[in-house]
Amino acid sequence: MTLIDEAVQAGARLAAAAALLGLTARTLQRWRRGGAADDGRRGPRRAPANRLTAREREQVLAVANSPAYRELSPWQIVPRLLDQEGLYLASEATFYRLLRQAGEVTHRQRSRPATVARPREQVATRPNTVWSWDITWLRGPVRGTFFYLYLFTDVWSRKIVAAEVHLEESSVLAAAVFQRACVRLGLDPEGLALHSDNGSPMKGETMLATLQRLGVIPSFSRPRVSDDNPYSEALFRTLKYRPEYPEVPFTSVAAAQAWVDRFVHWYNTEHRHSAIRYVTPEERHQGQDVELLARRHQRYERAQKQHPERWSGPTRNWTPIATVTLNPARQAADTKAA
Repeated sequence: MTLIDEAVQAGARLAAAAALLGLTARTLQRWRRGGAADDGRRGPRRAPANRLTAREREQVLAVANSPAYRELSPWQIVPRLLDQEGLYLASEATFYRLLRQAGEVTHRQRSRPATVARPREQVATRPNTVWSWDITWLRGPVRGTFFYLYLFTDVWSRKIVAAEVHLEESSVLAAAVFQRACVRLGLDPEGLALHSDNGSPMKGETMLATLQRLGVIPSFSRPRVSDDNPYSEALFRTLKYRPEYPEVPFTSVAAAQAWVDRFVHWYNTEHRHSAIRYVTPEERHQGQDVELLARRHQRYERAQKQHPERWSGPTRNWTPIATVTLNPARQAADTKAA
């Protein structure tokens, strides 16, 4: 309780502080009402009557690892023991629990799922250091046909740096869209990290050759893991959930491109993005957010002095976001949570 009180006084939320100790905020509140000053959990008072003995647990593990059964799952072992030997040792769930405790629940067959390492962490501290891109489908005039929107965004500023609609998906088009974006921005992309998913346009020969020639560092999501490319996925959701997103299919590539251009203008120059302190992506990309947020902080401070009764603590934090991380390393994420 003392540790939690210290964390709350330092600014932590009660629920987050309690979670680190395996508790809930409701549990702490209940303990305080009851006058408890220590851990109110008591745990089981006695061992379950049906608990396996040490000898029985050893027998289960011995059978599961015996030559006759070691290649089988508990769902195969239990009925075979009954049919062939008339023996019941434990349920399938108990077999699994004991094997898991012994560290023996592993996929040992050739058909085991492939494991893919998490993408390397990419940290952006300024514009044009980390980009994210993907392709989404836009409905075409004929049922079952689509146009393809190639969308590149700057992870640090959230600015859309390229958005082109085409009739097909290909690495040739992807490479061309990327190069046009660099020329339009006057950017030398050497050293830029470009993240995408594992689709064929992203890993096609032309695209990879272009990135290698330009000195761009490619980065890819794990197969079928959309969370590895969250900025592009979130941007697509914003695009398709806009009130003005057409309910009817686009009639042509030109019509789709015109709508996308209007969306890009709104998103970059009018939309106050919540993840960057409610400034527009264009303002952040151009470095204007520092002065803007400083003025906003001063005005909040002035408003607090005029009406202090409206604030129970300090004003909102308007400090510019210094770094943005794409796919943060697990250890770093755990440290931040602690």
